[in-house]
Amino acid sequence: MSTKALSCYHCGSPVPDGAPWQIVVDDTPQSLCCPGCEAVAHAIVDGGLESYYRYRTELPERPDERQAAKADTWSVFDDPGLQAQFVHPDGDEGHVRATLAVEGITCAACAWLIEHRLNALEGVVSSAVNLTHHRLRVSWAPNVVKLSQLFAELAAIGYDAQPYEPDQAQTRLQHEERMNVRRLIVAAVGMMQVMMFSIPIYVSGPGELSEDFFALFHWLSFALATPVVFFSAQPFFRNALRDLKTGVLGMDVPVSLAIGGAYFASSYAVLFNVGEVYFDSVAMFTFFLLFGRYVEGRARRRSGHSGNALSGVLPVSATRLEADGSERILPASELAPGDRVLIKPGHGVPADGIIEDGESSLDESMLTGEYLPVTRRVGEQVVGGSQNMENPLTVRVTHAGHHARVAGIVDLTDRAFASRPRLAQMAARMAHLFVLRLLVVTACVTVAWWFIDPSRMLWVLLSVLVVTCPCALALATPTALTAGHGQLRQRGVLITRADAIESLSNATRVIFDKTGTLTRGEMQLTQTCPLNEQSSEQLRAIAAALEAHSEHPIARAFRPFRDATLQARQVKSVTGSGLEGVLNGTTWRLGKPDFATTEPLTPPSAGQWLLLSEDSAPRAWFKLHDGIREDAAQTVAALQARGLNVELLSGDTQEAVESLAEQLNITTWHAGKSPEGKLERLRELQAQGERVVMIGDGINDVPVLAGADVAIAMNGATDLARTRADAVLLSPRLMRIFEAIEIASATRRIMRQNMIWSVCYNFSALPLAAMGLVPPWLAAIGMSLSSLFVVGNALRLTRWRTSPAPQIAPATPVTV
Repeated sequence: MSTKALSCYHCGSPVPDGAPWQIVVDDTPQSLCCPGCEAVAHAIVDGGLESYYRYRTELPERPDERQAAKADTWSVFDDPGLQAQFVHPDGDEGHVRATLAVEGITCAACAWLIEHRLNALEGVVSSAVNLTHHRLRVSWAPNVVKLSQLFAELAAIGYDAQPYEPDQAQTRLQHEERMNVRRLIVAAVGMMQVMMFSIPIYVSGPGELSEDFFALFHWLSFALATPVVFFSAQPFFRNALRDLKTGVLGMDVPVSLAIGGAYFASSYAVLFNVGEVYFDSVAMFTFFLLFGRYVEGRARRRSGHSGNALSGVLPVSATRLEADGSERILPASELAPGDRVLIKPGHGVPADGIIEDGESSLDESMLTGEYLPVTRRVGEQVVGGSQNMENPLTVRVTHAGHHARVAGIVDLTDRAFASRPRLAQMAARMAHLFVLRLLVVTACVTVAWWFIDPSRMLWVLLSVLVVTCPCALALATPTALTAGHGQLRQRGVLITRADAIESLSNATRVIFDKTGTLTRGEMQLTQTCPLNEQSSEQLRAIAAALEAHSEHPIARAFRPFRDATLQARQVKSVTGSGLEGVLNGTTWRLGKPDFATTEPLTPPSAGQWLLLSEDSAPRAWFKLHDGIREDAAQTVAALQARGLNVELLSGDTQEAVESLAEQLNITTWHAGKSPEGKLERLRELQAQGERVVMIGDGINDVPVLAGADVAIAMNGATDLARTRADAVLLSPRLMRIFEAIEIASATRRIMRQNMIWSVCYNFSALPLAAMGLVPPWLAAIGMSLSSLFVVGNALRLTRWRTSPAPQIAPATPVTV
C-alpha cells in the first residue's frame, strides 16, 4: 500500500520522510521540504503576511542551497502580491514607500547609521528612522532598486527588519523591553554583590586583611562581574562591533572600550596576581548606563504614545450585513467599499463610511483630541477608529484598511519623522563628530598619565571614555521633538513635516482663508431665484448634478437636492471660478457671475451668491449661508496678542470678506483673489521678510499652501490639500492653531536648552576626568544623569499648558 508524499507548503516540492521543517499558519502546522523554505516561510509569517499563501497564484522556486536561504527570505518581499499589503505609491514620479519595523535600534547613532547607509543606495529617495517606535519609513524607485536589496542592506549592518504591523511591532518592543529589564536586574545584582566584596578591601587598614582574603574577594568579584559584562553589557559590544564593521564611530564604541578594557585588565590582574582590579567600576557603570537607557527609552515611548496608539485604534473584527439581511462577523481588514456594517453601542467603527440608518453619539477623541462625544445622523460621515456610544448604526463603507483616514494619519505621522529640523540635523552631526575627537583626546590623556602616574592611567582612561560619551547631545532634539509631536497630537494637530515645528515658532504672520477655515464650511442653500420658467426644484437639481463629484464645501450645500436621473458629463473645475459640465446636450456653468455668463449681472442682495447659466444664458441665482466658527474671534485675538499679524485672504466677494474681517477685527484683508493672486500676495510678504503660516481648506488653497513657510490644512480639507500641508488640524477648534504655535515655540526652546546643556556638560566633564578628578563609577552616573536631564527637560512638554487666551464672546452666526 503506497502513501501519497507530502508536498512542501511553500514551494510544492516533495517533503522527505522524517523532515523536521515546519511552519504554523493559521494555527495549523505545515510541512516544509528544506531549511531554505523554512527560512522564507518564517519570514513571511513572522512579518504578518501569511495571507500571501491564501492569495498566491503560483508556487515560488525552491531554494537550492542553505546559503541562499537568507537571500530568498528577502527576495520574497519583491513579490507584487506581497508588496500590495504594505507598499504604497509615494508621489507622482513612480516612487513607492513602506514602513518597516526594525529590531536592534538602541540609540540615535543607530538611526543615523541606517539612514546614511540606505540613502547612499542608488534609487533610494529618502529614509528616516522613528527612534521612539523603532520604525523605518523608506521611499525608493522600484525600477532602480528592489525592496529585497534594502532588507539585505539592513541585515549587512546588523539590523533585522520586517514589514510594519502594529500588533507584531508592539510584541517585538515588549520582548526587547523584557530583555532590557533582565539585563538591568543582572547588572544590579552583580553591582551590589561586587561592591559587597570591594568595600572590605577599600576600608581595611594595612595588615587587617590577609592576602588570601584579597585573592578570594578578587576571584568572587571576577565571577560576579563576568555575567554583567557578557550578558548585561552585550548590547554595547554588539552595537560597537557593528559600528566598527561599517566604519562608523557610534556612541557605543567608547562605552565598549571602557567596559571591555576595565574588565580584561582586571581579569589579567586576578589571573596573574599583578596590578589593580576594577570589577566594581565595571559593574557600576554598566548598571548606570543600562538604567539610564532604560529610563530614557521608557520616557521616549511615553511621550510618543499618543501618536503610536493610532496604529491599533481600528477594531479587529466587524459585523457585515449580507444581502439576505444576515449578519456575518469577519476581520475588519477584509471590508471593502460598498459593504454595509452594523456598529453596536460600545463597539468601534471598523472603517470610514456614511450612516445609512440610525443616530448616535460617537467618541472621536483618539482622532481629533476633543473628548466630548459628537452626534452623527443619517447621511453624515463616520471615521474608522471612533467609538459608538449610544445606539446601533448601519454604515456603508467608503474607505477601509490602508485607505481609511486613520491609516492616512499614521502615514502622515511617519512622514513627519522623515525629515528633521535644522537643530536636529546639527545635533546629530555634532554627536557623530564628537566620538572621533573623544577617542583622539582619550589617547592623548592615556599617554600623559603613563608618564604622570601609570597606576591611575587605566581608571582615568575609563572615566574620560564614559563621562564624555555624547549620548545627551544625540538625545537633545529627538526627545523634545517626540514630546512636542505628542502634545500637538493630543490637541488634534497632526504635524506631517518636522520642519513645521521650527517654522511655526518663527512665524510672523498668519493668513486665513475664509470658507471652511474662519467659517464652519457647512454651507446651506438659503434662497433660489429662478431667471426663467424652470422651477426652483429643477434648477437646484441641475446645480447638484454639477457639484456631485466636488469636495468643495459649497458642493455639500447642494447634496440634499441630488436627482439620480440627472448625471452631468465632462465636468471641469475652473479653479477659483466655478464648475462647467454638460447636461442633456447643453453646457451649464455654476460659479461667479463673470464666469457663468458674459452679461453684466448684479446679485439680488448682499451675501454670497452663485450664478447658474445654460450656454452662457443666466438661469438662476443661489444664495449660500455659512456661519463663523465659535472660537474664530478668540483665535484671532490670541494670535494678535502674541504679536502676530493676522490677515484674511479669500476668493469671495468684497462684501462678504469685508463683513467677516470687521466682525473678527482683522485689519488686513483681500477679496476676490484667485489662487495665483493668493500666491502672489504670499511671495510679496515673504520678500519683505515675513514668515507666513497659511491656513486653508480645499482645492483652491493648494498652490498657496505649497508656497507658505508653514501650511496647515483644516479638518475638512481635501486629500490633495493635506498632502501639501505641513500640518493638519483634525480638531474642529480653531484655537488649536494658537496652541500649536505656542507648543512649537516651547519645543524649539527646549531643544536649544538641551543642546546648550549637552555641550556645556561635555566640555566641563572632559577636563575634570582628564585631570583624574572623576572616578569611573561617578563618570557612569554623570553620563546617565546628563541623558536623563535631557529627557526630563523634554518631558516638561507633556505637562505643558497654554497661555491664557483673551476672553471674547463667541461669534454669533451670520451670513458671510
